[in-house]
Amino acid sequence: MTTTVTAPEATGTQEPAAPRHRKRRPKLPYALLIPAIATLLIGLGYPVTWQIINSFKEYGLAQQFGQPAEFIGLQNYLDLFTDSVFWTIALRSVAFMAGTALLTMGIGIALALLMKAIPAWSRIVLQVAMLLAWAMPIVAQMTVANWLIDDRNGVVNYVLSLIPGVDYIGHNWLIEPLSFFGVAMTIITWASVPFVAFSVYAGLTQVSEEVLEAASLDGASRSQTLRMVIVPIIRPVLVILLLLQLIWDLRVFAQIQLLQDFGAAGERYDLLGTYIYGLGIGQSQFGMAAAAAMVVMALTLAISWGYVRNMIKEDQES
Repeated sequence: MTTTVTAPEATGTQEPAAPRHRKRRPKLPYALLIPAIATLLIGLGYPVTWQIINSFKEYGLAQQFGQPAEFIGLQNYLDLFTDSVFWTIALRSVAFMAGTALLTMGIGIALALLMKAIPAWSRIVLQVAMLLAWAMPIVAQMTVANWLIDDRNGVVNYVLSLIPGVDYIGHNWLIEPLSFFGVAMTIITWASVPFVAFSVYAGLTQVSEEVLEAASLDGASRSQTLRMVIVPIIRPVLVILLLLQLIWDLRVFAQIQLLQDFGAAGERYDLLGTYIYGLGIGQSQFGMAAAAAMVVMALTLAISWGYVRNMIKEDQES
């Protein structure tokens, strides 16, 4: 007699998987952020709140003498956005910001690569020269610039006039818009390049020599090594530097204001910083100036948002 053993039928049920435990993050880094956040809230909280509130009010010279400010809602913003002068200045500021930031980044990266390639003694001389340029106060920078481009006794006009057939004696560099903003861009770039150059050079020193040697053994040229090896490694440094330069160059004020004082063009060549200053201090339209300041803050946040979003994404992935 043969006995047949039947295998038990599969029930199709599976044991529940063990619960996954989320990795607990230490709380100390968040606690260390509290002093910095508190300082920002105390130092910036009141001015920003004051700006936001007054951007919705008719706040002018009368309110400086005690009269209550009338709440007018979005009227300041409507007046601002329907003003063709504001849009002209805003577009000019964005173009100036982009051009100056890209020029600064290009020269700064080139100088950083030069510092990496030259001998130690010449690198030290270059670094000292850039430190002196970086440490010079803005007023001193503008005084030297005014001496260089002065239409009567300027060094630039004198040197250019030494070229046969060229006569720049008496030429005013601050009359025409292109030369005005060219001078401003040169001054701002000259003062900003050292920061970019030192930061990029610090990033380059962190690139492993073994990685560069491996790229060389694989037959990569210097340009290929730069594009495909070095730039990806120092990309975070380049991104944050470009972001900082864009923000700083969008909010530039002192150099433009002093150039306007030096030249005869006056406020015809405003950027957003000097435009807001003129609205508030010059015309006593503090409500309109506050609204314009909020627009600049919105532009700054828009420029920064891409970088902040990437940081949040990387933090979540880690």
